[in-house]
Amino acid sequence: MSDTKGKPAASAETVSAEAADRAMEIEFGGLRRELAGPVGHAIAWLGAAYVVFHLVVLNVHPIDPWVFRAFHVSMGSVVGFAIYAATRGARAGVPWYDWGLIAASVAVFAYIAVNLDDLLFRAGVLPTGTDFLVALAGTAMVLELTRRSAGRALPTLAGVFIAYAFAGPWMPGMLHHKGIPADSFFTYIYSMQGVHGITTDVSATYIILFVAFACFLHASRAGEFFNDLSIALVGWARGGPAKVAVLSGVLFGTISGSAVGNVVASGMITIPMMRRVGYDRSTAAAVEATSSTGGQLTPPIMGAGAFIMAEILGIPYTDIAVAAIIPTLLFYIACYVHADLHARKHGLKGIPREELPTIAAVLRRWHLLLPLVLLIGLLMSGYSVFRAGAIGIVAAVVASWLSARADRMGPRAAFEALVLSSREVVQLMAICACAGIIVGVIALTGIGGRFSNMVLAVAGESRILALIFAMLITLVLGMGMPTTAAYAVAASVVAPGLAQMGVPPLTAHLFIFYYAVISAITPPVALASFAAAGMANADPWKTSFIALKLGLATFIVPFMFFFGPELLMRGEWPAILQVLLTASTGVWLLAASTEGWYAGRPAPMAARVVLFACALCLIVPGTVTDLAGAIGAAATWAWQRRRAGAAA
Repeated sequence: MSDTKGKPAASAETVSAEAADRAMEIEFGGLRRELAGPVGHAIAWLGAAYVVFHLVVLNVHPIDPWVFRAFHVSMGSVVGFAIYAATRGARAGVPWYDWGLIAASVAVFAYIAVNLDDLLFRAGVLPTGTDFLVALAGTAMVLELTRRSAGRALPTLAGVFIAYAFAGPWMPGMLHHKGIPADSFFTYIYSMQGVHGITTDVSATYIILFVAFACFLHASRAGEFFNDLSIALVGWARGGPAKVAVLSGVLFGTISGSAVGNVVASGMITIPMMRRVGYDRSTAAAVEATSSTGGQLTPPIMGAGAFIMAEILGIPYTDIAVAAIIPTLLFYIACYVHADLHARKHGLKGIPREELPTIAAVLRRWHLLLPLVLLIGLLMSGYSVFRAGAIGIVAAVVASWLSARADRMGPRAAFEALVLSSREVVQLMAICACAGIIVGVIALTGIGGRFSNMVLAVAGESRILALIFAMLITLVLGMGMPTTAAYAVAASVVAPGLAQMGVPPLTAHLFIFYYAVISAITPPVALASFAAAGMANADPWKTSFIALKLGLATFIVPFMFFFGPELLMRGEWPAILQVLLTASTGVWLLAASTEGWYAGRPAPMAARVVLFACALCLIVPGTVTDLAGAIGAAATWAWQRRRAGAAA
């Protein structure tokens, strides 16, 4: 927030290292060390060099893909084993066993780089004893680093898949397979088909690039600008602090890859503001959790899973970002309307204008928007993602030079942004590498195809039933597991079956991705909701169910992707605009139904049921359903106004 002169206050500062660590511990259970002295400086320089190396390879001097990905995993593991402790009681200094793991990580990379040609010839087919030991050690280190940085859920699931690879001959029915020798299995899994496969490729290219871009934006104080702009625009309105949370979810969320990170970053400002104007603890936490979760759905920088989707489908990332525009708008329209209707019901006001920054004062820092605008422009102009991202990083530094002297980025600030980038990307690297183990097992055993056939058999000819299965599987995978991994696994298992039923590939993958994202607010394990509840001292379960209500539109809209490709910006512009208008009205009616407030007064249960039906009609693309929904909504409005007149 800012004072009456528009000067930013301390509460609106960008995410501190402590806040980032707190977000990571809440979301993944990781335990970061704070290293000092020569070791701390060495790891910092190594981390900065790690990021710079990737930027050079992506934009200047490409190298062999396997060597590049092996460097990404192994050198990232060096940083990871230094900064992530094995247990909560081992957070001071780097113990001897972690130095051993660091040395082993370097040795694994060296073995791949030196023996590359031979490994390409015999990987998974004619492995030597040394190949097997290196692959086994590399796989074990990936599992351990993932456990440290991302919690137990993902490596446990990967362990189950590994066990399945060996237990196949004794498994019944569709789970049966002939079994795989240990040496062939591990050399396959630690090759370009598993750990160093498509998920790690995305981590080594798109993810590290945009993590660096986001960190440089933070260093330029763009995050503070987005928060202040949200506060200035809507902080004064009815229920203003909740609307600030929604708007900052759009602005700040697009440059952040973590729902919980968004909660911690903006929640420390918006939750106290919401409490101040009368929001109860659970509702304040739920609004923040829901709006923060939507950040991973927001173009131009969506969650890491979107980059994996682009690689799997073999389409430009910009196609995915464009397809996500209308669903994202619908998500945030629903959140905003919920905030407004809740404020109407409970008579909640905004923050007095004299306590808020003025729009004019905030817009004096308009130059901080330039890197994001430039990035979008370059992507839409056909520049490669790598070149656009690199230019965006440089633009963030240059934009900061137009700020006040204290906010300008110099060599030290740029170095710190590189170090922060390495710390943040190591976690995502481990997640992607571990997800590669699961994807490799699925491909090696053929379980994905058999599972898809089972889904087809159970669903029969019903695509809706198949989509419901896909939704449930993705939500279950997303409970306690990072979005990226949940999407990668679900895409490997479920997407082929949907494609066989005639669901377009982009539709199927976006469907799965959306449910992987909103699993963060889905009980019983709703990580974003639990994090926000902790910040607000609220009941986690109550917070989760309120967040579920606020995000209800996002549970419905993905089903409409199949019926109306216009929702994904595919088709003629008149049809797209019609879908945008009617679906926006539909999510507004959905919010009115669930909040129980319509036409300026409380809505009885009968009206809420009708509004819910009208909302579905308007969200489903089609002229007939649109007319039915509009007529029903108008009739309910007239009935509500008539009731109001009779009551008067």
